[in-house]
Amino acid sequence: MTPAAAAKRSAGLLLFRRTGGSGTDPGIEVLLGHMGGPFFARRDAGAWTVPKGEYEPDEPAWDAARREFQEELGLPPPDGVPVPLGEVTQTNGKIVTVWAVEADLDPAAMVPGTFTMEWPRGSGQVREFPELDRVEWLGMDRARALLIKAQAEFLDRLDAHMR
Repeated sequence: MTPAAAAKRSAGLLLFRRTGGSGTDPGIEVLLGHMGGPFFARRDAGAWTVPKGEYEPDEPAWDAARREFQEELGLPPPDGVPVPLGEVTQTNGKIVTVWAVEADLDPAAMVPGTFTMEWPRGSGQVREFPELDRVEWLGMDRARALLIKAQAEFLDRLDAHMR
């Protein structure tokens, strides 16, 4: 099996909305999620992500992106014309495929999915944590500063699409 075949794959939806920019500011905000759990609790930069999740090779990436949006935010994925933003490979080797969809939603309506893990490590205690502990609408510059480094490419591709 080749390394590319063995790599984990994730798919997600990057929601965006227009805010009426001016000059060189395209006036776009994107909806990002802050990763939940103890590793990211006190981090901001590099702790934000496109709502996404892993899928198996027999599931179409688009279907996985919509399913994962529902699982991570507890909200149905919005209807809208998907803008394919392609894929990136993160530093951990995971291949992430994303579509942008123009939509609006209230971050306060989120009901996050959860995961369990032993915490603190070695304690024997299993605790439940939210997959995303919050979501926020962020302007493109702020989003670039907070997003997982490899995923910033999706913002560049969305920006190019909008111009």
